[in-house]
Amino acid sequence: MSDKKALIFSAPSGAGKSTVVNHLMETFPKLDFSITATTRPKRGTEENGREYYFISRNEFLKLIEQDAFVEWQEVYKGSYYGTLKLELERIWNGNKVAVFDVDVKGGINLKKIFRNNALSVFVAPPSLDVLRERLTKRGTDSPQAIEERLAKASIEMEDAHHFDVVLVNDRLEDTLDKATEIVAAFIY
Repeated sequence: MSDKKALIFSAPSGAGKSTVVNHLMETFPKLDFSITATTRPKRGTEENGREYYFISRNEFLKLIEQDAFVEWQEVYKGSYYGTLKLELERIWNGNKVAVFDVDVKGGINLKKIFRNNALSVFVAPPSLDVLRERLTKRGTDSPQAIEERLAKASIEMEDAHHFDVVLVNDRLEDTLDKATEIVAAFIY
């Protein structure tokens, strides 16, 4: 695995991680997005095989038994997420750098697995108040779900020190510039 590289992006929900990852995917042709398998329902315009592989809980549990995942977590009660070994093989066989957009525990686990072959980046909101505002404006979650995400975010922020880089997403343009700089230094 020594020539196989990975970029790991983690953040509390709503911090801007997916925006950063999408920018990097457009900037660097050498990157390939690692699609996560999940048991959670689709949101909005999401499509199976684009944002996630949407599978049933039973299918997910069977894949765990078959040792088909590099790592997996039950992120929210009843919602499983995992990185399929076949997905990594697809990316690395194409001589690309795997890009992960994963929850904080998944990011920590992936960094432990890939060690120096991975750069782990924690995208942090400037504050929990700003995060609440972003989650509310996003309009995809109920007020109860937003409160659950904020409670989880306050715990996740305590794990930021496990990552190679903490990128505070205060002003998006600056955040994207900094992300581009650190990724270029890692992949070239």
